[in-house]
Amino acid sequence: MKNLLLIICALFFSIVNAKTIAVGNQFPCKKIKQALLLAVDGDTILVYKGIYKEGNILINKKVVFIGKNFPTLDGQQKYEVVSISADSVIVKGFRIINSGYASLDDPCGIKVYDRTFVKIENNILDNNFFGIYLQNCKNCLVKNNTITAYGKQEQLIGNGIHCWKSDNLQIIANKISGHRDGIYFEFVTQSIIWRNISNKNIRYGLHFMFSNDDAYITNVFKNNGAGVAVMFTKNVKMYNNYFEENWGDSAYGLLLKEIADSYIFNNKFARNTSGIYMEGTSRIKVEKNVFESNGWGMKIQASCMENEIVNNNYLKNTFDISTNGSLVLNTFNANYWDKYEGYDLDKNGLGDVPYHPLSLFAILIENTPSAMLLYRSFMITLLDKSEKILPSITPDNFIDKTPLMKSLPL
Repeated sequence: MKNLLLIICALFFSIVNAKTIAVGNQFPCKKIKQALLLAVDGDTILVYKGIYKEGNILINKKVVFIGKNFPTLDGQQKYEVVSISADSVIVKGFRIINSGYASLDDPCGIKVYDRTFVKIENNILDNNFFGIYLQNCKNCLVKNNTITAYGKQEQLIGNGIHCWKSDNLQIIANKISGHRDGIYFEFVTQSIIWRNISNKNIRYGLHFMFSNDDAYITNVFKNNGAGVAVMFTKNVKMYNNYFEENWGDSAYGLLLKEIADSYIFNNKFARNTSGIYMEGTSRIKVEKNVFESNGWGMKIQASCMENEIVNNNYLKNTFDISTNGSLVLNTFNANYWDKYEGYDLDKNGLGDVPYHPLSLFAILIENTPSAMLLYRSFMITLLDKSEKILPSITPDNFIDKTPLMKSLPL
């Protein structure tokens, strides 16, 4: 009890003695680095509007670093603009621009080195090599930042929000565009990506590598080189996201490669080359999603097994499903297929005739892409109709035995 009282007294003393240091032309302290020298743990540095060209700004004390009316921190394309090497730092309300560009040391707008409980909120980052970089961090928050770059080639630009070897991160409500990957996770666990908008990035809107037990929820991934790639990962929850207009050769809304034991629920895949591309996946449940106006709704490679695709809507896709093998180790149940032409005599909402979602032409295209020139020709239509009546090439067990007669209200 005595030790607890001493801790409470120490905390109260530090709060009472914390001070605010104002920075600006109208104050004695005109430079940020000068304020950082004067500050001690617990202080607030309040930076007023202006342009500050001070090279690399190193924050190595537990301070609250706040900008008033978005003062500009300019790296002059030479320096990492803000480096954080203390716990519990808050960076809020700055315009951070023009970091250096280098592929060896990855200079950033803001980089956090091996720290905990850092908060980066409500900043504008413009024309930086990497936007925000969390390296070996825990319990950090990145929220409400606008991160913009103007990269043309992925080798010449970094990622918008880059997280490496970290745990329990919250990436919330950021807007990212123009980077290599909008958001990048590698060896990141127990973290959440929520309500972000990642668009017009060169490679991926979101890229997962070796990052288990994470969730991304209610994000928008639009008009990227490809929407999202989740690779070499397990136990990922993907809920309520929008994957839209990710077009291009070998592009997709969502790439799943070598992942397992994950859940894809209530997402919308619209106007992508492929809604979902699955390779080497197992025990994935794909439930209550909408696949609309994609080139391919889903491409499920032969290396996938024990996946369950249930209660999804397939609407206006060129091909609903495609595969590159004849062995089917996945289950389709109670999906709505707008190409289904069966009937429901007992009026239970389920088709009385099973549906084969894999068309003959989809198999031909998988083996001979140039055959796409024959799409909508009379001969191909005739072959597809014949295949549905008397299947000979498409796998017999690639089937939805209980197709829905009406689309789900998702």
